Amino acid sequence: MTGTGRIVRGATGIAAVVALSELLAVTGVVPPGFLPPASAVLARAAHLVVDPAFLAQIAATVRAWLTGLAVAVAVGVPAGLLIGGVPAAGAAVRPVLEFLRPIPSVALIPLVSLLLGAGRTTEVTLVAFAATWPVLFNTVYGVQDQDPVPRETLRVFGFGRATVLWLVALPAAAPFIATGVRLAAAVGLILAVGTEILAGFGDGLGVFIAQAQQVVDGTVDVLAGTVCAGVLGLVANAVLAGAERRLFHWHPSQRPLSPRPAAATARAVRR
Repeated sequence: MTGTGRIVRGATGIAAVVALSELLAVTGVVPPGFLPPASAVLARAAHLVVDPAFLAQIAATVRAWLTGLAVAVAVGVPAGLLIGGVPAAGAAVRPVLEFLRPIPSVALIPLVSLLLGAGRTTEVTLVAFAATWPVLFNTVYGVQDQDPVPRETLRVFGFGRATVLWLVALPAAAPFIATGVRLAAAVGLILAVGTEILAGFGDGLGVFIAQAQQVVDGTVDVLAGTVCAGVLGLVANAVLAGAERRLFHWHPSQRPLSPRPAAATARAVRR
């Protein structure tokens, strides 16, 4: 499917959801207090994105989000190279990783808040914890998926393990790392906004949503803030996916599958 086709289908799906939401609210199937008309929510969101105070809230969330994501990359990539490229290290660390990975990051919010206080440090820590896993395991998979010929060639010529990891494993794992960062960005945004919602004070998009739900008739603001969070995640994913396609267009995962001609398929079957 071409890029234009994906955009058209995505826009069609969004338009269908908006139309259904508007219809349910206007017809009274769902009380307006629970589901305001989509037109009112979108109008409020459009008003918010030009409000300097609201933009400051978004900026606070983005700073914590990007800081946590940067920490996750700084930790996850070297750890993934070590675990994937050194079998002894992988065998020693994997039981600990498999124990920690299933723990929901949201469940750690009370504990981390108790230890670090309900502030920006807690938010960055939780974002980093949640975002590290996609980066770490995608790096491990990328290292283990590399062609063994270049690695063994360097070893034959006397290069050490660190040099092999730097010159062979890291470039080979780069497309996997890029995918891990894109997935980590989505997870990190969820944790950033969720932590702010549970904190309920300070700065951030989640704080805006948490405070709006405490106001009478604040449902429109809650949904408008949620829409802004969704758009923020959509834009981030589009930017990272576009960069991934441009940087790693040579990788098989970025090549569109072209259907084989019917005649060629028939010849292959006869052979």
